[in-house]
Amino acid sequence: MFIFQFIPWLIAVVTLISVVSIVLVSWKNGISPMPTSSLVRQTVIQEVNRIPGYGDVIEAGSGWGTLALDVVRHCPGKRLTGIENSIVPLWASQWIAFLSVHFRRAKGKRHSLEGRLRFIRGNIYTISYEHADCVICYLFPGAMNRLMDKFSRELPPGAKVISVCFALPGKVPLRTITCRDTLRTKVYVYTF
Repeated sequence: MFIFQFIPWLIAVVTLISVVSIVLVSWKNGISPMPTSSLVRQTVIQEVNRIPGYGDVIEAGSGWGTLALDVVRHCPGKRLTGIENSIVPLWASQWIAFLSVHFRRAKGKRHSLEGRLRFIRGNIYTISYEHADCVICYLFPGAMNRLMDKFSRELPPGAKVISVCFALPGKVPLRTITCRDTLRTKVYVYTF
């Protein structure tokens, strides 16, 4: 019986630690993990599907993983690596990806995400982008400014950058799409 009295306290402590962790990392990053609306996700998926054939996609700052999961589900032949430095959203996205693959496998079916999606803990400013065919970003102006030179140095010729909300400074987009969500979110597409 004692253990049942302990469980609510344990849940409260884990929740508090999780919230504090998210707040501290958000403060350090300058932005909190933000889920992407379904209309914006559809726009990003259309842009990723414009890239012919197979391809390696990196999501810089993958947050809770909702965008990455939808991209891999709806973009055949694309492999996606989500980079996140906030441990709670990273664990949540890893857990959701794991469950998506293994529940389907338990039913005797191969899942389309298997071997095509991974979430890793990393720093978007130090990770290499030299093998990426596409980078997806939903960051903030300061991050875009810091990444501009890195993208110019490391991305292979023809690689795309798809940025939600924030433009790359000093770079003219290939196209700018205004989504039909309530915020009229802009998605910028660049070629390097």
